[in-house]
Amino acid sequence: MAVLELYTQYNRVWIPDAEQVWKSAEILRDFHSGDNVLELLLEDGTEHCFPIDPSKPQLPPLRNPDILVGENDLTALSYLHEPAVLHNLKVRFVESRIIYTYCGIILVAVNPYKQLPLYGDAIIHAYSGQNMGDMDPHIFAVAEEAYKQMARNHKNQSIIVSGESGAGKTVSARYAMRYFAVVSKSGSQTRVEDKVLASNPITEAIGNAKTTRNDNSSRFGKYTEISFDRRYRIIGANMRTYLLEKSRVVFQADNERNYHIFYQMCSSANLPEFKNLRLSTADKFRYTCMGGDTTIEGVDDKKDMGETRRTFSLLGLKEDFQLEVFRVLAAILHLGNVEIRSSGDERSSVPPSDPHLAVFCELLGVSAEGLVRWLCHRRIVLVAETVVKPMPMERAVNARDALAKQIYAHLFDCIINRINAALKVPGKQHAFIGVLDIYGFETFDINSFEQFCINYANEKLQQQFNLHVFKLEQEEYMKEDIPWTLIDFYDNQPVIDLIEAKMGILDLLDEECLFPQGTDQSWLQKLYNYLDANPLFEKPRLSNEAFVIQHFADKVEYQCRGFLEKNRDALYEELVDLMRGSEFPFLAHFFQEEEQNTASSKTVKVRPARPSVKPANKQLRTSVGDKFRSSLSLLMETLNATTPHYVRCIKPNDEKLPFEYDSRRVVQQLRACGVLETIRISAQSYPSRWTYIEFYSRYSILMSHLEADLSDKKQTCKNVLQRLIQDSNQYKFGRTKIFFRAGQVAYLEKLRLDRLRGACVTIQKHVRGWSQRRKYLAMRQAAIILQQYIRGKRTIRKTVSAATLKKGWAAVVIQRHWRGYRMRQIYHVVRLASITIQAFTRGWMARKRYKKMMKEHKALVLQKYARAWLARRRFQTMRRLVLNVQLSYRVQQLRKKVDEQNKENRGLMERLTSLANSHSQTVDRLQGMEAQLEKSSNQKASLEAREKKAKEDASLTVAQFQKEIEALNLEKQSSEKKFETSTKEAKERFDQVKRSLLEEKESEARLRKIAENNIDIQRQDHESEVETLKEEIKRLKEERVNLQRKIEEGEQLNGDLQEQVIQLTKHVKVIPELRRDLNNLQNQKNSMDRKMKQQSEQAKTKMSEITKQLLGGVVEEEVLLGLTPDDPERIYEAEDLLVVFEGLQKATRILENHQREQKESYETQVKGLTLKMDHLQNENSKLQNLFQEKSNVNESIRQEVSRLSSENSVIPELKLQISELQRQKQELEGLVEEQNRELAEKNMEITNTLHRKIAEESSQRRHFEEKADELEEAKRELESRVEELEEENEHLKRQQLMESEVKMKLRHETSRLTAENMDFEEMLDQRDRLIKKLQNQIKSLEASQKAKQAPASTIPKDYLGMLEYKREDEPRLIQNIILDLKPKGVVVNMIPGLPAYILFMCVRHADYLNDEVKLKSLMSAVIGGIKKVIMSHHKDFELLSFWLSNTYQLLNCLKQYSGEEEFLKQSTPRQKKNCLQNFDLSEHRQILSDLAIHIYHQFITIMEKDLTPAIVPGMLEHESLQGISSMKPTGFRKRSSSVYEDSETHTISSILQQLTVFHSTMNHHGMDQGLVKQAIKQLFFLVGAITLNNIMLRKDMCSCRKGMQIRCNISYLEEWLKEKELQSSNAIDTLRPLSQAAWLLQVNKSTDDDAKEIAEKCTELNTVQIVKILNSYTPIDDFEKRVSSSFVRKVQALLQDHEGSTQLMLDTDYRFQVMFPFCSSSQALELLQVPNSLHLDFLNRM
Repeated sequence: MAVLELYTQYNRVWIPDAEQVWKSAEILRDFHSGDNVLELLLEDGTEHCFPIDPSKPQLPPLRNPDILVGENDLTALSYLHEPAVLHNLKVRFVESRIIYTYCGIILVAVNPYKQLPLYGDAIIHAYSGQNMGDMDPHIFAVAEEAYKQMARNHKNQSIIVSGESGAGKTVSARYAMRYFAVVSKSGSQTRVEDKVLASNPITEAIGNAKTTRNDNSSRFGKYTEISFDRRYRIIGANMRTYLLEKSRVVFQADNERNYHIFYQMCSSANLPEFKNLRLSTADKFRYTCMGGDTTIEGVDDKKDMGETRRTFSLLGLKEDFQLEVFRVLAAILHLGNVEIRSSGDERSSVPPSDPHLAVFCELLGVSAEGLVRWLCHRRIVLVAETVVKPMPMERAVNARDALAKQIYAHLFDCIINRINAALKVPGKQHAFIGVLDIYGFETFDINSFEQFCINYANEKLQQQFNLHVFKLEQEEYMKEDIPWTLIDFYDNQPVIDLIEAKMGILDLLDEECLFPQGTDQSWLQKLYNYLDANPLFEKPRLSNEAFVIQHFADKVEYQCRGFLEKNRDALYEELVDLMRGSEFPFLAHFFQEEEQNTASSKTVKVRPARPSVKPANKQLRTSVGDKFRSSLSLLMETLNATTPHYVRCIKPNDEKLPFEYDSRRVVQQLRACGVLETIRISAQSYPSRWTYIEFYSRYSILMSHLEADLSDKKQTCKNVLQRLIQDSNQYKFGRTKIFFRAGQVAYLEKLRLDRLRGACVTIQKHVRGWSQRRKYLAMRQAAIILQQYIRGKRTIRKTVSAATLKKGWAAVVIQRHWRGYRMRQIYHVVRLASITIQAFTRGWMARKRYKKMMKEHKALVLQKYARAWLARRRFQTMRRLVLNVQLSYRVQQLRKKVDEQNKENRGLMERLTSLANSHSQTVDRLQGMEAQLEKSSNQKASLEAREKKAKEDASLTVAQFQKEIEALNLEKQSSEKKFETSTKEAKERFDQVKRSLLEEKESEARLRKIAENNIDIQRQDHESEVETLKEEIKRLKEERVNLQRKIEEGEQLNGDLQEQVIQLTKHVKVIPELRRDLNNLQNQKNSMDRKMKQQSEQAKTKMSEITKQLLGGVVEEEVLLGLTPDDPERIYEAEDLLVVFEGLQKATRILENHQREQKESYETQVKGLTLKMDHLQNENSKLQNLFQEKSNVNESIRQEVSRLSSENSVIPELKLQISELQRQKQELEGLVEEQNRELAEKNMEITNTLHRKIAEESSQRRHFEEKADELEEAKRELESRVEELEEENEHLKRQQLMESEVKMKLRHETSRLTAENMDFEEMLDQRDRLIKKLQNQIKSLEASQKAKQAPASTIPKDYLGMLEYKREDEPRLIQNIILDLKPKGVVVNMIPGLPAYILFMCVRHADYLNDEVKLKSLMSAVIGGIKKVIMSHHKDFELLSFWLSNTYQLLNCLKQYSGEEEFLKQSTPRQKKNCLQNFDLSEHRQILSDLAIHIYHQFITIMEKDLTPAIVPGMLEHESLQGISSMKPTGFRKRSSSVYEDSETHTISSILQQLTVFHSTMNHHGMDQGLVKQAIKQLFFLVGAITLNNIMLRKDMCSCRKGMQIRCNISYLEEWLKEKELQSSNAIDTLRPLSQAAWLLQVNKSTDDDAKEIAEKCTELNTVQIVKILNSYTPIDDFEKRVSSSFVRKVQALLQDHEGSTQLMLDTDYRFQVMFPFCSSSQALELLQVPNSLHLDFLNRM
């Protein structure tokens, strides 16, 4: 709707006011277009006419509805303008005592001038992990958002804190850094976060001072980069400073102080280490007493000095460095007291006897004469000469002050550099968060160069801020798919150009500084001349020494005096040289660095965003303005590369009064800091934004029944909005939100209020009508009754007379006699009937008694016979049971004896077989070693022959082979040594085996003596088998001798092979000729360079594959790598084929050695191998002839031949390998054909010969097959022998099984015979019963009594409740019962605490054996195993619950069976008998108790972690009461959330379900109810604490309806406790603070009685919490009222004597003390059985 339509009666507007800036007024009459006045009613009751120009109506801004006042985010206001922002801040600050407010992306922080409980660690943890906007505005929320975006987006962040002096910038920046230090613990021993925080006191001491506006004003800008690693923990920090106010060192205005460090030193002047500084009180020094009072109220400078020195030490700055700093500072103070006198004629002098001059020169190590001279004189260098000119006193004083400022500036930079060095930690920075603490826009009565630079910096920051806000607005519109329209916003680029552009203010200032005679007036005249046409630059009307700049915040008039001097920052070169030559190295280093910086002309190493203006003369000193411009450019570049977050600090009043609000001062700062610009940008488009769910919940009252029934809420919202607001331009539908123009939300609120008001009127109408009708009916009924009584009285009076009285009495007499007669008649009839009934009843009862007596008599007879029969039956059953027990006991004893004998027999058999196997293996191993020894000797002989032949050749190629043979000779010698050592070791092992065999035989003999007579026959059989085995060993030794003879025959064959090698070496001489051929081929190769590269690569890979295939099963990879060229680039060289050829030669030699070894092994087994080897020699000689024709191809053939010869043992695989060789040969042929046609022809010839050789080799293969068949037959004979031995073992086993079967049959037969005997005995008893009758009954009773006593002596002993185990089985026990046990097993769940009982039964056994070592080992293993399980599964809730229950049960068992009287009260006699007898386990009980406490705390932590995400949504955000909505409009901070995102929504049911899961799991694992109650109590405390903390930090949750929701949810929790029978846990008591907070939200808060009631009932809440809730109380509708500040003060007055904590937050990490109450177990250990599923077969019940 149109804005004019909103100016109706009862709406309120804002009108300008001189004192309050804006004041509220109510519209008395509707405004119509064309009216020239707006009739208003002010708040004081006076009427006011606001004039309106009908042609251009400028209506006053509308006031927001009260429901929107006090919002957390100013962008949530329907009307966005200056008065709305100002009023909202005032309501929050003054009435609600809330200092933080969001304004879009800005956090507005108003300085309360009072310490508030808002910055504890509990509040830090409360904001950690929360989304921005979910909690109340806070500096911690901004810090958390920066930290979260850094971790999520992997982008650097910046927090820009700005504001006036005294607005709280430094404190805000300090709290932001403290937040990062707390939430991102480094975890290292360096404690980097503590160092980062420790840098603040130092920088405040040297850079902060008292001003008229602030007692701790930062006089410099600071940008602190906090570095984080990849795990986002602090690893260091770096600090950059801007524009230190050096003039404060030498001058302070009234009521101001110098920097804090000077006063801290003066207050500590009496310290021993400060004695040589000769300090005094601050009022004795000129530089510290210029402002008047040298103290600050509430500040202890001496205490602060101690804190400063402590932080120096914490940063690692040693005592020597600190003393040097204090020495320089003291020298500055003494320099200020140096007296400079005027000597006339523009001369000045310093008295030589000045004491401060002497102290200054002594402290800094400079010459007093030189200092006096150059303070009062100046050297002027002319063209021809150098002149020393005296200076007047004024200039000499300026030179002194300039020296003091320069020294302090250098000292300040040095300290900052040392702090940065201390904060720099080794490690790579992954990301950083920068905190910028910089001065805000300043305008004073007198503004100078410092204010100019400050405002210039704020112009740059404001430009960056405007662009960022504009960008965010654009992103929001694009994300919601809303058409983007260009928004006009203030661009301050012209002001920036005015200052920094060419021929701008700074440029002209630097230019004027270049002139020696330049003055402030001449520079100002240039400004008038050059910038007069600029609209942003003005000349004051009443002054010729100032200029005016129109900044974005306001016009500022600058006084030009001192601009040139401050920009030059000049210090005479003579004084610099004097300081540079100081004997104090610390000071001299300052000025030496300055010289280096001047020479390099690089004052600041930055890359500015735009090129800075360079000075005309590079040799001249860079000006302060140029330095500041460069550092500012670097800062802007850094900020533009990060994501900025803005904090605007506001100073509410100039008197520093707590919670006092000066609207004029606040609005001035809001205009200056850009808050109103943000509001203006937002208001130009669609400032109000609601999600569809919020809109539906809030304005469902405006919907019709048809619209409310639609399932699509989004479409419903669209339909309703289109019906309510006809102009579609007033709103836009986004994907997740609805965007409204200014005023539309207020209009909707008006419609909603009208609907509610109409509904209230309707309800009131019906209620009042019902009440009146009720009163009317009551009055009518009373009137009718009165009429009845009055009429009755009148009738009686009319009818009463004497005759009527007589008739009445006569009628009464007649009635009396008639009634008496009728009563007598009735009495007689009743009496007769009663007598008749009694007669029949008594007869029936007598007959019934008679029948009952007969039944009882018959029953006695039946019972007599039945009891006799039962007695006889019990006697027979008892006798049968005794017989069965006796038989079973005897059979059991026999079975045990048989089992023991069988075990001994099997042990003997296994030992004998193992000895035989080990003996045979040893013999085989010995034979193999002897064969290897023979092979090594043969190899040695062959290598020696080859070495002799190689020495005869004089060619280079033969020499190369000689080196290789020598290397191989060394390898053979080493292998020979290894073989010798191995043979010795084998012999020693063989002797050891023999000795062990003898020892074992002796042990076997002893065991055979111990064996009983029934196994003598079996022992003889075993001995005979041993003798046969010995004979078999002798036979194997004979075969070994035969094999040795075969080895000797193989040596002759090796001699032939050596001759073959000699022939091969002769053929090697052909290699040089082949190399010459390759050189000729190289000339042809140049024309095919590119092809040959690829072909060479293929050749290399194929050669390497061939080498690997040839040697893959023979040598190791290291040898293969040595045979192939290392450098891949050598493939492209001309001699690459030679290199490959030489590698293949090496492979051939290795293969020949391997071939020789295999042939020798075959010769030892087969006699006809000699002829085969001769044949192979002939084939090898033929192959060597082919090798001479072409080396590269010949090498492949030799590989194939050696491969064929080496694979004779593996006949089935030979065909596949031959085909592989053919394929490789063909590939090599193709490669050689491309290189040279001649090589291809030779390759074909060699291939033909290869086929012939393969045909001949096939015949050899057949011969090998025959030999293999012979070996297979021998193998089968050995296998048959082994099978015979196995059959004998099986025969013995079958005999044992037959014996066991016979025993089982005997047992079955005995049981059957006993059953038959018992049947016969029963028949005899029946016959006796028939004959003897009553006598037999008496005898049977006596026999039954005897039988009851007799079995006690015959039944064997019961189980003792112990589990026997061996010491070596202890690891298996721990592994199976602790480490591998899963809590979900069926057996474990059927018997809760089963692992604890099993472990304790093992403990009892160790105690029973009186084995202390075994007991301690078991307890240590149990505790260690439980710890290991808990550590490895510290996040498994079920496992923690399971082991908490079992640990507690084991602890109870140790107490119950300890024998102590306090634990034996509820134990049974049997349990008392089973107590531990030998050891006191109280120490282990303590350790186990500590372990249980640790498990409990971990268990609680896991439950809290699972429950915490559901607490706030379920207890606060979810609306469990239908029809009661507490939804309110949200601001910018909620814009990032999407209603339709698939996110899990938690309700109170979620909390109850989670609690049910916890409770059922604990009960499922058999946890003691006492522990369950403690755990539930801890969880309920967490629910209450987190919910209450969120109420304290969320103003939107402090409403009456929310209190109803909370109390409803508490009732659900209470019902859950009743359902689970946990009322005795006192868990509901932990919710009392939350319950009282909910009650406080619902109760009336207006009268004195209400205040008293609150003070009396809110006993669980402290004063801070009650006041916080009252201040944060937010009405949801206009029908509710806010809590007045006077009522809050009343409650505070009543709570003054209220004792308790002053903390705002509850400690969510608080843990109730856990108690493990002793609970006696009724479980009988002797009846407990170990399930098979636990795999504890090694445990035996005793």
